[in-house]
Amino acid sequence: MLSPLQPIVGKRAADMLATQVDVHTVGDLVRYYPRKYVDRGKLTDIAGLEVGEHATLVAQVEKAVLRDMRSRRGKLLNVVIRDEKGATLDCTFFNGHKVQHAIKPGVRAVFSGRVGVFNRKLQLTHPEYEALDEADEIRPFLSVYPATAKINSQMIARCVRQVLDVLDDPTDPLPEFLRRREGLAELGRALRRIHVPESEADKYAARNRLVWDEAIGVQLALALRRQATVSRPASACPPKAGGLLDAFDAALPFTLTAGQHTVGAEISADLAREHPMNRLVQGDVGAGKTIVALRAMLQVVDGGRQAALLAPTEVLAAQHARSLRKLLGPLGQAGELGAAEQATSVTLLTGSLGAKARRQALLDAQSGAAGIVVGTHALIQDHVAFADLGLVVVDEQHRFGVEQRDALRSRGEQAPHMLVMTATPIPRTVAMTVYGDLEISAMRELPGGRSPIATTVVPLAEKPSWFERVWRRVREEVAQGHQAYVVCPRVEGTDGADPDADLIDTETPDIGADSDDGSPRRPPMAVLDVAPKLAEGALEGLRIGVLHGKLPPDEKDAVMRAFERAELDVLVATTVIEVGVDVPNATAMVILDADRFGLSQLHQLRGRVGRGSAPGVCLLVTDMPAATNARERLDAVAGTTDGFELARLDLELRREGDVLGATQSGRRSGLRLLSLLKHEEVIAKAQAYAGHIVAEDPGLHSHPGLAALVGETVGDEERAAYLDKV
Repeated sequence: MLSPLQPIVGKRAADMLATQVDVHTVGDLVRYYPRKYVDRGKLTDIAGLEVGEHATLVAQVEKAVLRDMRSRRGKLLNVVIRDEKGATLDCTFFNGHKVQHAIKPGVRAVFSGRVGVFNRKLQLTHPEYEALDEADEIRPFLSVYPATAKINSQMIARCVRQVLDVLDDPTDPLPEFLRRREGLAELGRALRRIHVPESEADKYAARNRLVWDEAIGVQLALALRRQATVSRPASACPPKAGGLLDAFDAALPFTLTAGQHTVGAEISADLAREHPMNRLVQGDVGAGKTIVALRAMLQVVDGGRQAALLAPTEVLAAQHARSLRKLLGPLGQAGELGAAEQATSVTLLTGSLGAKARRQALLDAQSGAAGIVVGTHALIQDHVAFADLGLVVVDEQHRFGVEQRDALRSRGEQAPHMLVMTATPIPRTVAMTVYGDLEISAMRELPGGRSPIATTVVPLAEKPSWFERVWRRVREEVAQGHQAYVVCPRVEGTDGADPDADLIDTETPDIGADSDDGSPRRPPMAVLDVAPKLAEGALEGLRIGVLHGKLPPDEKDAVMRAFERAELDVLVATTVIEVGVDVPNATAMVILDADRFGLSQLHQLRGRVGRGSAPGVCLLVTDMPAATNARERLDAVAGTTDGFELARLDLELRREGDVLGATQSGRRSGLRLLSLLKHEEVIAKAQAYAGHIVAEDPGLHSHPGLAALVGETVGDEERAAYLDKV
């Protein structure tokens, strides 16, 4: 399967495959699957066409004339095609000079498109087409491949057939017991039938088998990663009676939820073992994950070791440090007057600290004076040392790469325990596929005292007058002693953009075109444009602050502190406030150009309000017209506050390749058929099989075919990295 293509398909074709579709070997080509099939038994006769239907037909080009367009620059290719029954049909191709070489008299092809009318005659306007050769004429299905302008599907199909004609069936990597139990076709037959199916059953059986290959490959890689991780020794940190954790629990002014108790018990048991914990805690916005993480850190500190909390931004790191100190009170004031007897200390370490403060923080971490160290990616730099790091807590895992997480996990002779937290609920298949190397706990219950959040879409395309009402609503909240966030997609406007086109500038907003049809839109609204216009207009007289990622760190911290102390009424910000920011007095959230954010992002932003006793309001401002995909997404957010339900919907709307790519660590993906939406049952079964196989054969020494499959699916470097560790 690693054989070069040139001896089989020729140098020119091999070069084209390599440069155009990244196909280099025989294995690459046979795993380059068709994107669709044309069923010759379901083709339409020209005589039976109806206006508006989407038709697929086989016909021969009878005439092709290139002419200039009348109303604008460019050329049209006017084509007449004739089917086997003698009926003719007009076709028109835009940019005709680009297809003239392929659509010429005598060529037989499959044409596919929507039937329209021009000059009282039926026609296809710029249809898809696929030229046929003699081999295609006798097959029940025509395989259509992902192609480019320089290499068409027909050429790829011809190369595939040349390879299949000389290819011996490969050794099947899947164990016979698995194939038999799941009723899977042998690999050689599946590879042939996915390219040249003889029936619908052939297509289904081939795709089903090859989906299993990808699912098993991914799950084996994750099982190997789990095996490599738990094979390292870790410091056991069992609960300590009468220790810091017990003192903290005794001082808590509220009762833990059932979810916090359950997940806390799972973490406590993990920490007591002599191999590293690797657990993901997912909980909806406001589920109380910080308390769960702090209790885990205190159990480790009770064991004489340190804990590190890694946050994605300096704003969130500083917020976490303040929150932990506040929650601990005297228990977090070691070395200070009034500290509790068994107190520890919380140290903040970020890249922007001054030289003196940074030296002290580094010393506290290295000497062990700091039981808990909070920081950003600065914590994973080589020169940051810990006295005895027992636990790493990673907040908002989706903001970090696998390599960053592993950099902390691999410190020292003994691996620290790893606790990963996310407030972005994760669908089951994503959890099994992207986070399959971690044990997973879910927290769905919200603590008492959380207030409801009313979410409303503000549709400026239909109701532009509502825009003024948005700012009156903000003033109402401020008048009641509360505070508000205003979130923009950008920090500053696009170069050359007309500042008067901004929504803030006029009572009647500049409605952007529907992006669903590819039309251009005005630039996204920006913090540095919106804040001064609000201060001079709709929110004049209110105390307005600005927060975004380009501010100097000390200024960001000062602005956030001022907002926390209610010295600001309104905070105009980017998504820097998306996670972790906790200001109970903030009750209003206005998200401008809300359609430019993802579902999970909107849910996270909404979670910044309603954190106190007063109810929250979230206004999703958009100029997208009704009945567009963007508006459907916003309506979904307004329709539910269940983050798990939104996560499922988010997966349906996103490109799955982006999600699955997280398992690839930036390497070329071998995943072509596996779907997180369609193959949940297959993924779950593959996870169970992979765990069983790796438990019995940790290095896959008895399964060389499976070891190779891991390399094909997730990349040889990843395969080597984890096979070498077991």
